[in-house]
Amino acid sequence: MTLIKSISGIRGTIGGKTADNLTPIDAVKFASAYGAFIKERNAGKEKIKVVIGRDARISGKMISSLVANTLVGLGIDVIDLGLSTTPTVEVAVPLENADGGIILTASHNPKQWNALKLLNEKGEFLNGEEGVKILELAESEDFEFSEVDDLGTYSKDKTYVEKHIKEVLDLELVDVEAIKKANFKVVVDGVNSTGGIFIPALLKELNVECVELYCTPNGQFPHNPEPLKEHLTDISDLVVKENADFGIVVDPDVDRLALISEDGSMFGEEYTLVACADYVLGKLGGGNTVSNLSSSRALRDITQKHGGTYTASAVGEVNVVIKMKETNTVIGGEGNGGIIYPASHYGRDSLVGVALFLSHLANVKMSCKELRDSYPSYFMSKNKIQLTPEIDVDKILETMASKYAHEDVNTIDGVKIDFENEWIHLRKSNTEPIIRIYTEAKSQQAADDLAVRFIDEIKEII
Repeated sequence: MTLIKSISGIRGTIGGKTADNLTPIDAVKFASAYGAFIKERNAGKEKIKVVIGRDARISGKMISSLVANTLVGLGIDVIDLGLSTTPTVEVAVPLENADGGIILTASHNPKQWNALKLLNEKGEFLNGEEGVKILELAESEDFEFSEVDDLGTYSKDKTYVEKHIKEVLDLELVDVEAIKKANFKVVVDGVNSTGGIFIPALLKELNVECVELYCTPNGQFPHNPEPLKEHLTDISDLVVKENADFGIVVDPDVDRLALISEDGSMFGEEYTLVACADYVLGKLGGGNTVSNLSSSRALRDITQKHGGTYTASAVGEVNVVIKMKETNTVIGGEGNGGIIYPASHYGRDSLVGVALFLSHLANVKMSCKELRDSYPSYFMSKNKIQLTPEIDVDKILETMASKYAHEDVNTIDGVKIDFENEWIHLRKSNTEPIIRIYTEAKSQQAADDLAVRFIDEIKEII
């Protein structure tokens, strides 16, 4: 099994041996390191406060209890949102004037995984330097816990479904009246996690009829929780059966949003951001956008259509956010269905994405499929190669960059090779022991063929 320590947090499988898996001891040690970091960062402050929340995976309650009580032991006050979402915790941190936040979720990973994802006082993910500091603290185990009279407090706040939804509905470009008048009917796949709580609640406020599929937050994921086409046959069938306007799919922590058109076809994770950006840029009369290197060229095309400038960042939400701030971006995100809308907050947020998409659809007065067909047509293939310890990934990437040096090569994050009509991005994952291989072309066959070609080339090197 696996324990992955990175600057973005700690992620691993439940059970097994300490330091090899995400055991209770590892959870406590890493929570201690984060707490020590926050205390050092706020030295001299009388009371320190941290917000926590979790998705619905089976191990969530156990890990959450360990983390909360560790922070209390460090003298930190804890506000526990309970079953929540990643964007909800991000929103809650500044609203509570907290000094940080921890989200207990392994995002799209299967049910045996869990993770601690760490936030700063703005409700944004820590940067690389801060992440390294926490890893060093965890390794040294240099923690000082509070005496009994100085223990932190623990409280629960179950009001953040309503608070987060209000934040979304108050956004200037969320056209609540147009959505209510449209009388939409949608199917929601909440993969039996917290999306099954938050998305239907948002839709109810917008007068959208909601057909719930896998919306019981018990952590028993009914299919692979990564919202890819091959995992979404049930909702595709139900959208057609229910004669719905479209389908909504979120991952377990509700920061990735995928859509299904009314005919059961994939609108596509990549095009979630494209559609929302089209709406925002149209309303604002232009603006800049950012997505990561593994995202579709379609966002660049739409941005240029509205007279804006598109910029690519390294993969990872924190890298996208940094680039968005540098370029004064009005909307950005990641091609995995992650919408980052600064007017709300600097974090991927499926509730914001749903509200912006509904506003767009209500205003353009066309079907979901018609809207999808109105965008530049690109096709993506997402593949991976499993890694073993003896494989020198950096050497492989250097070899590929050198081999294709005559093409447009970007090495800020792995290796991206831009050809005239297609591209490939090779990078070592930060969250799994794999090399990710993303390709995009003007047909699915061309994208698949490009991926197969490079997989074969990498295997020859190995």
